[in-house]
Amino acid sequence: MAKNKKQNKPFRPKARRPRGFEDRAAETLRAEARLIEAAFSVYDIHGFEPLQTPAFEFADALGKFLPDDDRPNTGVFALQDDDEQWMSLRYDLTAPLARFVAENYDALAKPYRRYQAGSVFRNEKPGPGRFREFTQCDADSVGAAGAAADAEMIMLAAEVMRAAGLKDGQYAIRVNNRKLLDGILESSGVPNTAEGAEQRLQVLRAIDKLDRLGAEGVEALLGDGREDESGDYTDGAKLNAAGIKAVLGFTTASTDNRADTIRTLEGLMGTSERGLDGVKELVQIDSILNAVGFGNDRVAYDTSIVRGLGYYTGPVFEAELLTDIRDRKGRPVRIGSVGGGGRYDDLVSRFRGQAVPATGFSFGVSRFLTALERMDALESSVKPPVVICAFDKALMGEYFKMAGELHREGIRAEVFVGAGNVTKQMKYADRRNAQVAVLMGSDEMAAGEVTLKDLYEGAKAAAAIESNEEWKSSRPAQETVARGTWVAAVKAMLADGTETNA
Repeated sequence: MAKNKKQNKPFRPKARRPRGFEDRAAETLRAEARLIEAAFSVYDIHGFEPLQTPAFEFADALGKFLPDDDRPNTGVFALQDDDEQWMSLRYDLTAPLARFVAENYDALAKPYRRYQAGSVFRNEKPGPGRFREFTQCDADSVGAAGAAADAEMIMLAAEVMRAAGLKDGQYAIRVNNRKLLDGILESSGVPNTAEGAEQRLQVLRAIDKLDRLGAEGVEALLGDGREDESGDYTDGAKLNAAGIKAVLGFTTASTDNRADTIRTLEGLMGTSERGLDGVKELVQIDSILNAVGFGNDRVAYDTSIVRGLGYYTGPVFEAELLTDIRDRKGRPVRIGSVGGGGRYDDLVSRFRGQAVPATGFSFGVSRFLTALERMDALESSVKPPVVICAFDKALMGEYFKMAGELHREGIRAEVFVGAGNVTKQMKYADRRNAQVAVLMGSDEMAAGEVTLKDLYEGAKAAAAIESNEEWKSSRPAQETVARGTWVAAVKAMLADGTETNA
């Protein structure tokens, strides 16, 4: 009999969250929305247009992860459609943009300038600060050849830093050009052809680890390879000694002055046509930046910046935070890059078979927010709502009318619609961290009065009161006001609370 009862027991799934995915609470979502809106305001005023692409794309359209096996699950989350075509969740916002432009190419005014924010997905092993779903915010200009479009994107990145609340001196946009490194590699025996693509990518990945591994670690990755602390071995780019020296010398060729860096690079490029073309582009970008007042403190040339992705073809840049942040033990915390971008002229051509120039900027919203929080640069949070307690269910219409009066003054407010007496309602207000609770029963209604409780001041007063009798006699942080003036009284109470908390 007991066995049958066990068999008939309803299945209850365990409440659990998949690794690498996170729940985001109200404060996080509001902060994300503010940051995204700040970036959107910059893009919009510069004439860019919003776009929303779907979370799923056909796997072959994404390009980076083609279905080599039965299931294209390397790095992406994939499934088969009812017509047996593989679809994948987007791993960034750029590949879907390339598909959109190729699909609507003739109907779009070019350059096509768009901005977008949304979730992206990576089927990778999660870890600290490494999620399988996160939000990106992008701006791109497709169909824009020439250094002017790159200069504009670099300036947009700097303006986003300001819009996010950072001051000049707290950030810098660091710029390089992939063509410069191509010129160095050509001189080192790595051809700028399809045959040398994998070796060039290994070099890029090695340099991208410079801030984490230092020159010695990168030197090993440029050569035969490197074994890390865990015993894992990473195969190297197999450059010869001269090539390693040339690449490492290139990464340290920049200074804090863009003009000086340009002169140094002109000497390093020698006769490399591609390298000298990269220098020429930096000269053009520098000229535009100088014309609009973007000095070396906001935008610098940095030859150690390469961006790890292989699809960049020209200027590349990163937005780096410079502020001095310390952990609880006083040790310096390096935040580093919070976003980046560059020129990618080959992504749309995968679909059309013709060159379509493009450049863009992207930042991870969560990473940027974490950095802003450490710098105390986040805007103040949204105030908790005023809670209007429901003394008398027969007065619910009046309570909602009162909430509407607060709403029209821009004050967050809610009527308690749950179950429970006044004591439970006050506990609810405490858990909501409400500053003001509004009390009105039928007697107060008849008298044209409203009672307001300042819960913040009440908590302070309660801590100083020793006896229950004293509490009852003092009625701390509570006042009764006329129904006609209660909204002004709430505003004054909230303002006093803001000054006290400040």
